[in-house]
Amino acid sequence: MPEVSSRLKRSAAMALTSLGLGLLFQAGAAYAAVADIRSHEWYLDDMQAEAMWKVSTGKGITVAVLDSGVDSALPELRNQVVGGVDLSSHPTGPLKDVEGHGSEMASIIAGDGSSGGIQGIAPGAKVLPVKFDRLGDVGMAQGIRYAVDHHAQVINISMGDVVASNNEKALRQAVNYALRKGSLIFASSGNDGENGNMISYPAALPGFVAVGAVDRNGDVTKFSTHGPQLALAAYGQDIVVRCKDDRSQYCLVKGTSPAAAFASASAALIWSKHPDWTNNQVLRVMMDTAGKPTDGQVPSQYLGYGIVRPRKVLLEGQGDPGPANVNPLPRAQEALRGQSSADASATPGNGNGSAAPKAHVDSAAEPASGSSSHLMPWIGIGAAVAAVVAAAVVFLIVRRRRAMASQPPHPGAPQVPPMGGAWRDR
Repeated sequence: MPEVSSRLKRSAAMALTSLGLGLLFQAGAAYAAVADIRSHEWYLDDMQAEAMWKVSTGKGITVAVLDSGVDSALPELRNQVVGGVDLSSHPTGPLKDVEGHGSEMASIIAGDGSSGGIQGIAPGAKVLPVKFDRLGDVGMAQGIRYAVDHHAQVINISMGDVVASNNEKALRQAVNYALRKGSLIFASSGNDGENGNMISYPAALPGFVAVGAVDRNGDVTKFSTHGPQLALAAYGQDIVVRCKDDRSQYCLVKGTSPAAAFASASAALIWSKHPDWTNNQVLRVMMDTAGKPTDGQVPSQYLGYGIVRPRKVLLEGQGDPGPANVNPLPRAQEALRGQSSADASATPGNGNGSAAPKAHVDSAAEPASGSSSHLMPWIGIGAAVAAVVAAAVVFLIVRRRRAMASQPPHPGAPQVPPMGGAWRDR
């Protein structure tokens, strides 16, 4: 199926109308009269980013992005990347990102908005690119260890595979190594919420902080994979990134990939303000101050402990860091003690038809007045399944199905329902 995307042109090459009336363009068309992308980065207003940056920008924190590489030539990332490694089977260097996905996540996390580019949530943080090309392989475990050994306090893994790793032991050992060395690992929960809700690895393994996706209203997105493995949720719909086929233009994407990046950036902001806190304390405060479901069920299989709200920590001083040496996630505690976790291999939400609640959370966003309006997405999904043969063992790996969204200017425009499978995988 061909991928469908909508682009936000930075130039005002086409006028909407002389009366300023919004026009609905078909999928694939360019939107006009967009002088810059800032008006589309609604989440900066909703998160009160400008106010937070007066307290913390993430300075002093390194966020490792385990992904397809990071293009440091992009204006918003030109001064944001430090070091890196290419662990892929055909290495071309960590700064070569043909796929573009790693650069997207890096920009969401730490883009500095230079030359009108992407504005990240933690622009003072630095990005450590760790490139590899095999989900569930030893490359991920090696990447985690590399990131830890190169002083990355936060590790972002915006990828997943519904096939359990044949190197799960190596991954478990790597995440335990990271936790013992003081790092946090955020991983996207997966985008199969309405497509069988198959759990995604590595997010389903103990020690990884699995992050689901919500929309601007704080509602659970239909595509977000849910279950008892979920720890937190963050914005994952209508997020601005550079278009894959033309990086001089901008597209809207959806998925738990950007949600994980939002969580990683939030951790960087909090840790920068409280550098004496441990990884356990940063995570505990994030869980404590997260926007809770209105039904009172915490943890929730759809939101985990809630929607990340770093402003509650930075602007309002909320959150109890608690003990420095106790991981607040029960499953992580079990893994660190070397015990087996009963729900690590469980398959929550195995297509039983349970629907995600229309669950607004209390004060999840509290948008600032005058923030830009939410624009309805057109969605396109490119999907394929590849057979990989190694030592006579055949296993399926789900290829990337990133959902790209358009931005119709008028709120009455029809909307294509969200679909599953929209995060980077191999």
